[in-house]
Amino acid sequence: MMDLYSDTCFECSKLITKRYSTSFSLGIKAFDKKYRSPIYAVYGYVRYADEIVDTFHNHDKVKLFDAFKADTITAIEQGISLNPVLHSFQDTVNRYNIPMHLVEAFWKSMEMDLDINKYEENSYKEYIYGSAEVVGLMCLMIFCDGVASEYDRLSPFAKSLGAAFQKINFLRDIKSDYQERGRVYFPNVEFTEFCETQKKEIELDIKKDFDHAYEGIKQLPEGARLGVYIAYRYYLDLFRKIKNLPASEISKKRIRVGDTRKALLFVQAIFKNKFLAA
Repeated sequence: MMDLYSDTCFECSKLITKRYSTSFSLGIKAFDKKYRSPIYAVYGYVRYADEIVDTFHNHDKVKLFDAFKADTITAIEQGISLNPVLHSFQDTVNRYNIPMHLVEAFWKSMEMDLDINKYEENSYKEYIYGSAEVVGLMCLMIFCDGVASEYDRLSPFAKSLGAAFQKINFLRDIKSDYQERGRVYFPNVEFTEFCETQKKEIELDIKKDFDHAYEGIKQLPEGARLGVYIAYRYYLDLFRKIKNLPASEISKKRIRVGDTRKALLFVQAIFKNKFLAA
């Protein structure tokens, strides 16, 4: 019966992923079946951690997050949790030997959002590493199925892809991050003075991450490559939309890729994936 309990916990993580991100949900569907549940588990875990620091404004966020961390440690050590999100996450961490330093780096970045509203160059890089790059590395541990040599070879590319996704999120959400949370993630950028020069510098940095990440996507195991490539194509399309708008426009509204466009990109990715393998 333990299998039934674990299966229902993974289903909870799947539901969370589908409710919070249609883009990632579609990408995960393209993975080989063996990868889907653990990737849902990682996404569900990081999504709920992000909820604590971003939306639980009428509660003691520090206390809640401290409890979340403590419960995570207990779940990983005991190999079980009555919290479905933590149970599916601990199962994934233990099964794929995801190192705790990745989990701890993620916690640190989430906690930075509790204390920091304006980021400097060093804190910006640290935040991106913990909030996005390590999530890519956790997923890579799953894709490599514990083969250390493959993980070491592909980890720089996974970090670049995570960084690109996060920086695009920062551009897309620059208005809501500032108006709802008082945050500006990009170093030396004032929201009220955000200009074309700053936007172009950020875009050049993102392009560099994207170009590097693409080389790694081509080298992923076949069962993982299409799903990651679909997410890459979605974000690349969002990036192109943002690039084509002035800084003043993205400071006023959240840019998104429509469902019809996503469906087209999905089909295109399936076709182009056949020619990706290095």
